[in-house]
Amino acid sequence: MSWLAKLYETYDGVGKFHRNERANPLWPISHFVKNAHIEVVIDIEGNFLSGRAKVLNGKESPTLIPATEASAGRAGSKIAPHPLCEEIGYCAADYPKAEKEKTTAYMTQLESWARSAWTHPKLKAIHTYLSKQRLWSDLAGQFEFPLKVEKADGTSQKIQAEKVFIRWRVEEVGNPVHGTWEDEDLIKVWIAYDREHNNKRGFCHVLGGEVRIASNHPRFLRWPGDGAKIVSSNDASGFTFRGRFTDSKKSMEESGAQAVCIGFEVTQKAHNALRWLISQQGHRNGDQVYVVWAVSGKQVPAAFEDPWAVLGNTVSLQEEGLGASEDSIDHGIDLGASFAHKFNQYLKGFGQTLTPNEQIVIIGLDSATTGRMGIIYYRELLASEFLQRLNDWHTQFAWPQRHTIEMPNSKGSKKPVSKTIWPVWSPPPKHIAEAAYGDILKSNDSLRKSLHERILPCIIDGRPFPRDILDSAIRRASNRNNCEYWEWERNLGVACALFRGFYQRHPDINQRRSYAMTLEEDNRSRDYLYGRLLAIAERIEEIALSVGGENRPTTAARLMQRFADRPSSTWRNIELGLQPYMQRLQSSRPGFLTNRKKELDEVTCAFQANDFSKDKSLSGEFLLGYHCQRMAYRNTQSETIQED
Repeated sequence: MSWLAKLYETYDGVGKFHRNERANPLWPISHFVKNAHIEVVIDIEGNFLSGRAKVLNGKESPTLIPATEASAGRAGSKIAPHPLCEEIGYCAADYPKAEKEKTTAYMTQLESWARSAWTHPKLKAIHTYLSKQRLWSDLAGQFEFPLKVEKADGTSQKIQAEKVFIRWRVEEVGNPVHGTWEDEDLIKVWIAYDREHNNKRGFCHVLGGEVRIASNHPRFLRWPGDGAKIVSSNDASGFTFRGRFTDSKKSMEESGAQAVCIGFEVTQKAHNALRWLISQQGHRNGDQVYVVWAVSGKQVPAAFEDPWAVLGNTVSLQEEGLGASEDSIDHGIDLGASFAHKFNQYLKGFGQTLTPNEQIVIIGLDSATTGRMGIIYYRELLASEFLQRLNDWHTQFAWPQRHTIEMPNSKGSKKPVSKTIWPVWSPPPKHIAEAAYGDILKSNDSLRKSLHERILPCIIDGRPFPRDILDSAIRRASNRNNCEYWEWERNLGVACALFRGFYQRHPDINQRRSYAMTLEEDNRSRDYLYGRLLAIAERIEEIALSVGGENRPTTAARLMQRFADRPSSTWRNIELGLQPYMQRLQSSRPGFLTNRKKELDEVTCAFQANDFSKDKSLSGEFLLGYHCQRMAYRNTQSETIQED
């Protein structure tokens, strides 16, 4: 029950810090949001204002409505009317196909509320109008049914008349608030009425005392039509807990189920807080959703999102922002230290608002069926722990990652120009999964979900990264022929980040080591040196092909996978294949060729005795050497000017 208690506390915190949130308000208890199709306008005397009713489009339709426990959870043929806003089949007594049981139940409930001590002028006006039994005739004279409505995604659908949902606007002179969903006083009086007339009491396992208890628990958590519940019990029919408790139908009706007895306000506030948190800052992976929040309601840094979306150009290689030319980047410095400093400054901003001992909660949800949802991950941390673990992940697993941005066209065209940059960041879980398994994820939903479940503890709990995911990412990055060029470059950056991070938190402390995010010319590791050789050979052939006006993959690119498996023997083939390209460059780019030959000699001489001749397969370290050497060549323009 800890998660319920934390969310119950969070409800008040969110209300304190986001009280004026209009785009996505926190739902009050005994209410929920439903899409309305028609807005009916009446005056305070209960008279229909002809021509004022309108069909609502997708953006206008979400409407906060009063609800009972039964109506909020109704399904199928169950008759459980909402107290105010309803479908035509419930609230239009003059509708020819109306079921009398539905209309009677609706009007009986409405009348009881309207004549209670918790009444309201708008409520009385609606009751007066509906008592005339003219709603269907008034609407049928203005609209054509089935009703064509526009959905939020821009598409349209036709709604049968009895399913058309009505919301109310009551106009009163001197009162600027006309919509029932906007009227704070109306919202309050329904909560008070519902508390008085639906007050079954029992022992709440969360609060530890006797309070009004809930019979049904909310749904619609992850999206508007989400029918899965986290809390539910059906021991009267489905016998979920049969033989474990002494419940009877009568005892459950009087004081709730022994297995799951939760206070009404607790479950309402907890679920409403969770729903709001998911919509505001939830990390979605299909049906899976993860959310991180502070119990106080204060803002927390995004834990699982793409750092570029969070930090923007503050994590770019360009120290002066995106306006700087990539040709001015100094690839000789360790960009990891620069990124670590910037990310630490970003976290310090949250550290100034979050006290070290504030509670941070992380929860993961998923549903195996349409009606049941489970908690697949749950952690409670202090703010200081959370910020430190986030900092560890984003600095240990950081590496230059391929990113495309749109920039203004310098030639005056309105069409923007795409530019590829290499900002430093840690890859988000989505990119890691795609880099490790590619297109197979499109048809294997369980694999995609399980990958997220295994990666997230590495971020939140500081666990070592799974070796099998790392190995899969290395294999795919070594095979350039199984995907588009942009995808391979992304996979390469991800694989390097994972390899670097894996060895910084290796399970065996004796094998832990750190890699700089720059070309380490003094690194004598066999795998790192072979990676550099591959990048140098690729650069030579690229320039030679460019000089000759050819556009095709280099020999190094085609043989990269084979090179990773058998480096020594494959290098002989690559080196022999370079000879004609070197001859081409001898006359057109002699300075460039001289420098590349010098690099080849320096790297070859750096191998330890017998390392160069070993044909043992390479580890992911060769990708680091390869990538760092490539990044050092990105300053193409200045290189060409100096060496030609």
